[in-house]
Amino acid sequence: SLYYSILVWRKLCSVIQSWRQEEEGKATPGNIYPLAMKNGTLTSTRRQIFATVCILIIVIILTMADNACAVSTNAPRRVVVTGAGGQTGQLLFRKMLALPKEFDPLGFVRTPESKAALVESGIPESAVAIVDVSNQDALSKAMNNEKHIDALCICTSAKPKPLEGQIDPDTGRPKFGFPDGDPETVDWLGQKYQIDACPTGTHVVVCSSMGGTDPNNSLNAFGRTTNEDGTVSGGNILKWKRKAEMYLIEQSKSNQDRQLTYTIVHPGGLINEEGGEREIVIGVDDEQDGTESRSIPRADVASVMLEALRHDAYKNRSFDIRAKPVGEGTVTTDFKALLESLKERNCDYSLGEIM
Repeated sequence: SLYYSILVWRKLCSVIQSWRQEEEGKATPGNIYPLAMKNGTLTSTRRQIFATVCILIIVIILTMADNACAVSTNAPRRVVVTGAGGQTGQLLFRKMLALPKEFDPLGFVRTPESKAALVESGIPESAVAIVDVSNQDALSKAMNNEKHIDALCICTSAKPKPLEGQIDPDTGRPKFGFPDGDPETVDWLGQKYQIDACPTGTHVVVCSSMGGTDPNNSLNAFGRTTNEDGTVSGGNILKWKRKAEMYLIEQSKSNQDRQLTYTIVHPGGLINEEGGEREIVIGVDDEQDGTESRSIPRADVASVMLEALRHDAYKNRSFDIRAKPVGEGTVTTDFKALLESLKERNCDYSLGEIM
């Protein structure tokens, strides 16, 4: 469009120059652009009309180019959602799918069964890919297959499950383990591989967990065993998560060429209740100010993660979120104001421990 505008402008300048030459007696009417002629004679009125038409053509071409740029700028953002078959990840994935003018999400799931379940529920098959985030080569290939990625939402997590037939002799309760991937593999290496696979300029939003400031948090005990030689292995999910978060922050700060930005969300205890019905309380470092509640609906967590992609203020921030019981406080709808209430505070990673 700029090229054609230049051509029209050059033609206009050429005609104007011819007019000047004609007025100075240096040109004959035959050398002047025909549209400005009448019976072989150059007229002032036709000159004005011709010049006006040329200018209008240039304005139209540039306006069309500006509109094309606006369409390009407002194109849906390509967002990869890992853990899209899980509970929180799926809620986020579906929220984005419901906003096609704003987001163009691609969900990564670990197994064919997870993909089949999403497709059967009505999600387009093309919007779901089978990618094991603990497989670095497969993950890198899947990310590189995308022409453009604006953001990555990490919703993967090791999931503790009761181990069939195993009872803890000290408590008499079933033992828990991580049969689908332990915390070191999923929450540390899996997240690291995802971060490493991000193209330049990616905004990374992480769904993590509160409790990271306390090394003795009960969540760290899931899957942890004492070996015959007295050493301890397995478990420590919050320590592995925290290590991945610190790696992401380090990559954002130290590797300027990658231009990574991040939002790290630490939700309280996740509950399967309706979102959009509660006041969300934001804080840092596992503080309990604002409400005695230690939980938050998964749907509200998904909403906060989505809003982190809408507001630049969420870039390079880390915080905790919980929710008041239904009926207490004012339902959170202004997510920009929610973050502003935190002012400049971020989580302090000198607290707690990592593996």
